[in-house]
Amino acid sequence: MTPRATQTDTQASLRENFASPGPARLLVLGGGGREHALVWSLAREATVEAVFVAPGSDAIGDEPKARCFPDVSALDPAAVVDLATREDVDLVVVGPEAVLEAGVVDALSDAGVPTFGPTRAAARIEWSKAFCREVAAAAGVRMARGRDFKALDPALAFAREIAGARGSRGVVIKADGLMAGKGVTVCDDFATAESALKALFAGVGETTKPEAQPPKPQAQPAVVVVIEERLIGVEASLIALCDDHGALALPPARDHKRLLDDDKGPNTGGMGAYSPVPDLPESLCATLIDVIHLPILAELARRGAPFRGALYAGLMLTPEGPVLIECNARFGDPEIQVLLPRLAVPLGPLLCGAAQGDLAGAAGELGIQGRILPTTGDAAVAVVLAAANYPETPRKGDVISGLDEAAGAGATVFHAGTKRDGAGNFTTNGGRVLAVVGLGPTIRAARAAAEEAADHISWQGMQRRHDIAAVLPRAAAAAPAADSPDPVSEKAWTGGGAS
Repeated sequence: MTPRATQTDTQASLRENFASPGPARLLVLGGGGREHALVWSLAREATVEAVFVAPGSDAIGDEPKARCFPDVSALDPAAVVDLATREDVDLVVVGPEAVLEAGVVDALSDAGVPTFGPTRAAARIEWSKAFCREVAAAAGVRMARGRDFKALDPALAFAREIAGARGSRGVVIKADGLMAGKGVTVCDDFATAESALKALFAGVGETTKPEAQPPKPQAQPAVVVVIEERLIGVEASLIALCDDHGALALPPARDHKRLLDDDKGPNTGGMGAYSPVPDLPESLCATLIDVIHLPILAELARRGAPFRGALYAGLMLTPEGPVLIECNARFGDPEIQVLLPRLAVPLGPLLCGAAQGDLAGAAGELGIQGRILPTTGDAAVAVVLAAANYPETPRKGDVISGLDEAAGAGATVFHAGTKRDGAGNFTTNGGRVLAVVGLGPTIRAARAAAEEAADHISWQGMQRRHDIAAVLPRAAAAAPAADSPDPVSEKAWTGGGAS
């Protein structure tokens, strides 16, 4: 029996101890690595009969019980509602953020289809960083000092003020809108911030070539930019399943955004992740749910935008305690690829309970106590393999080798951007192509498993980091240094209001 089979059997055995009725027929929207992980997890639950996926991918279609509908756009509300009703699904699970912004959940709700994913109004907390700051401030959730701007000159003035302040550590520029995790520029000084702001307000990416005929004037959407002080610390992600008023957290995770080793190179959607997080012990995650997720849920409900779905809190662990960097309205990618293999409970009943406004009832039927989902005890590490020229203009069509060998080494490989060619070979078809996930009793053991498996995979121009989870922070039990977050001080984790 291979190590991979042993890990899968162990997880399945533990999940049987939490036997509970769950959705039998599900529809997952999307076709990337996050959706592959969701389908992989849901299809292995005993109560699940079928997992439909729109549009899905060739690799997702290989999963047991999975059936893909490549001609159905996940961004087309009418087409999704038609598929969900035609296949008589019990639950729709939304993957990508663009689906939320397109209002697909609103259409499903109007049609009476239970859906795990927030409405467009609630999902605005992700696609508008200015709105996120507004909600967090009203909810008393601590964020970095910052403001949003619609004009260049006042934005420059504020950036200059932050950069010139005593003890300044730099400026962070955020484009307001859906940016697939890549709309942030971290600036060490005002000159860099000035360049980033001028590029954003100039509409970089629009054609500047002369036209034979001048284009007709059109109303352009206002550019909104958020400027914040730069925080120094380490990042962590805490994702919770939510049902308007309650929240149940997945274990914490940490991803690596930069393209190259030692956190160098451009920002990406994520080049790897690991869980658990030594300096964010799960025993303290319940406190963070109380001071971040629940106040935000209450504020959204007060505004008439109740939130049902996965509320992702991106945190910076600073010497003064955790600070909210951003909120996302869906599962993190690649974080979810390391979280789902660690779960010791079935996911489907919880997603269904949240979608129907009774997360607490679903958790109770599974015998779950507390605010954190139970795990197998294993650690998980994901190494992302990216295409040539990512993140600028990823090259497509390169043939991938070594997938069978990686699986034989005991890893689980989630496909984020692949397709089969006419010869049956998987080829690159996106920026982030694969996430190679290793499990082990410790993070170091999980990292070794992921690295060994990833070494088997290659294609022309493949990019990867070799330092995912290589340098680990001290565990919470260790005595913190003066310049490190205090992981055992309740005051450090709860003090301070909104900036």
